[in-house]
Amino acid sequence: MEWIVLAAAIALGVNAFAWFAQDRLIYFPQPLASTAHLPPGAQSIEIASGDGTRLRGWLRPAGTAPAPLLLYFGGNAEEVSWTLADARWPRDWHVAAVNYRGYGASEGRPAESALLDDALAIHDTLAARPDVDARRIVAVGRSLGTGLAARLAATRPIAGAILISPYDSLVELGRTHYPWLPVSWLLRHRFDASADARAARTPMLAIVGTADTIIPLQRSLALFDAWAGTGTWLAVPGADHDSLDDAPSAWDAMSAFLADRARSSIAP
Repeated sequence: MEWIVLAAAIALGVNAFAWFAQDRLIYFPQPLASTAHLPPGAQSIEIASGDGTRLRGWLRPAGTAPAPLLLYFGGNAEEVSWTLADARWPRDWHVAAVNYRGYGASEGRPAESALLDDALAIHDTLAARPDVDARRIVAVGRSLGTGLAARLAATRPIAGAILISPYDSLVELGRTHYPWLPVSWLLRHRFDASADARAARTPMLAIVGTADTIIPLQRSLALFDAWAGTGTWLAVPGADHDSLDDAPSAWDAMSAFLADRARSSIAP
């Protein structure tokens, strides 16, 4: 009988730890150490979310205006100024990136509902700028950020979505990594991207690494299959979760997708 009691106590302890520690297991806020690496002309932007939280990031302007906008949502351990500084983004697009709550110089603490609401506030604020062509906004999400990009695609008339290392939901992803835990009961931050995918009718490009052990291919494929709009799938051989951004084929695919979206438009 004692071993049964001990096993039950251990199980309860593990589940309790997972419940209380999940924020620290999902979010890894990064500080803003410097802005010296930002490209010349990058503009600081500050956006008020619905609850008044101030979100801070940057916009790298295009050469002409109004111009299409690429709106970037990063991974769970990413301070987005470094991505904004990448010279491979097309010069004829504005590129905007805003740090999540608690990341960089943004206020607050990250949580699923807050981040999803923030994504809508960021889109709506930037779409109203006179130098942005609101008919040509493409959301780019990486890893955790693919859930935010999917929410925009489901609820706003964006021109396209690029999903890098996408997932169908954090519940399914958690079950993949922790099959011994009752993930569906424990997880507060569920990020059910597949539900938004079923409502998203904009064109989508999915870019995945065949050696990604953080978000396995089956989780990305489940999201891709759920997408209601047209989809293009690019699997980069041998790329893992952190090296996918360096693959020339990934950048070539994004450039082609953005060129197509720049030629297209949605109804005002």
